[in-house]
This record gives sequence, structure tokens and C-alpha cells, in this order.
Amino acid sequence: MEENRERLQEIVDECRNMVFFGGAGVSTESGIPDFRSVDGLYHMKYAYPPETILSHTFFVRNTKEFYRFYKDKMLITDAEPNAAHRKLAEMEQKGRLSAVVTQNIDGLHQKAGSKVVLELHGSIHRNYCQRCGKFYDASDLLHRDGEVPRCECGGTIKPDVVLYEEGLDTKTIQESIRYISRADALIIGGTSLAVYPAAGLIDYFRGKYLVVINKSPTPRDRQADLLISESIGEVLGGLRIEEAGR
Repeated sequence: MEENRERLQEIVDECRNMVFFGGAGVSTESGIPDFRSVDGLYHMKYAYPPETILSHTFFVRNTKEFYRFYKDKMLITDAEPNAAHRKLAEMEQKGRLSAVVTQNIDGLHQKAGSKVVLELHGSIHRNYCQRCGKFYDASDLLHRDGEVPRCECGGTIKPDVVLYEEGLDTKTIQESIRYISRADALIIGGTSLAVYPAAGLIDYFRGKYLVVINKSPTPRDRQADLLISESIGEVLGGLRIEEAGR
């Protein structure tokens, strides 16, 4: 284990243009549940399976039930960044990391200080009226009366998160590909790489080092130049980051 961490430190010291690709495992250490672990959302009991509730069709046909689940389990605004979020922000600030590509919707990377964050699946912090397009932040939804949040124009407010049956934002995909394809190192962390098309973005990496940090196996483990099966917060939190110019 210590040998792997030392090797990661060497890679970080060498590289000037790293990209981080992360998933739910990055935020579980901040108390946000993931979808597929034993204690994740997929194992909780509701009238409908979570994957059904979090679909475009369900949102349109059962908006009230969608929001009951969404507000209860996904609209989490009081979580704080953990060591992984903070270290990635530091890596960017010191010129080592060019971008964070995340499947998470919690906004914790930005809260930690990261500036270049590509949110593949959207964000709970952006919500829009489907009729007039007016913007609402997460606190607006939390404190809005009624089971279905309504705009002042009467339209239904929809979270800017990618639901099942919806496509990813084209601009976000293109930007993610641009950063990943130009990176000298790609660090994959806290993700099972089971969700597509997001996981397919890894195919665009052509750099020198592919690093996978995840507690459970992923489809990319055999391709990895370095594989670490430990807590991502502990692993990244232990890195020493120097200014890239030194």
C-alpha cells in the first residue's frame, strides 16, 4: 500500500497536466450516499425503484413522487468537501491539475475551490422553470412550499440533473474529451465505471499514466499503470503538492 502511494506521489510530481475523473465514491466520505453500494440508494425501499423514479418519464408523469424522493435523498446542501475534494482543488491551484470531470451532482468540488469542473450529470444547484426558463438554486427548492416546486409563472421547476432517458450535455462532453485527450495523466477515482456514456470518456485518454483509485474493481483495472484499492480521501489527502513551476 505504501509503495503504491509513493508511486502516485512520483506521478503527481512529474506531471503538469493531469485530469481527474470521479464518481460517487468521492462524495461518500462527505456523507452523501452512492447508488450501488450495499448502503446506497439502490438498496433502499420505496414505492418505485430509484432508477425508475430518476427517469425523465417518471418526472413527467409522477412529478410529486419524484420530488418526494429527490428532496429526501438527493437534494443535499449541507455536506462539506472531504480531503479528496480539497486536494484536487489544491492540485489545480498549483498548476498540476487542469480539470475535474465528475459524475456527481453535489457541487462539492466547487465548494472546495476547484474552478474547472465538468459536471457530466448536471447539478442540484441549478434548477430551471420548464415554461419560462427562470433560474432557481437548491435553497429555493428546499424552502419552496408545495410538493411540486412551481415558478412564479406557474411552470414546473426541473433540476438541471441528467435523468435516465436523457442525453448528456454536448458541450460538457466535448470539453471533457478535450481535457482527457490532452492530459499527461488521468486519475480515475471513486467510480465503478459502470455508467455510460460517461465511463466511455476514458477511451479518449492517450497520456502517459492511467491511475485508478477505487475500493472495488473496475473494468479499467488491467489497463491501469497504477491501481490503488483504498479510500480516495486518504490517498489523495496524503499527497504533497508543489507548484508546477518548481
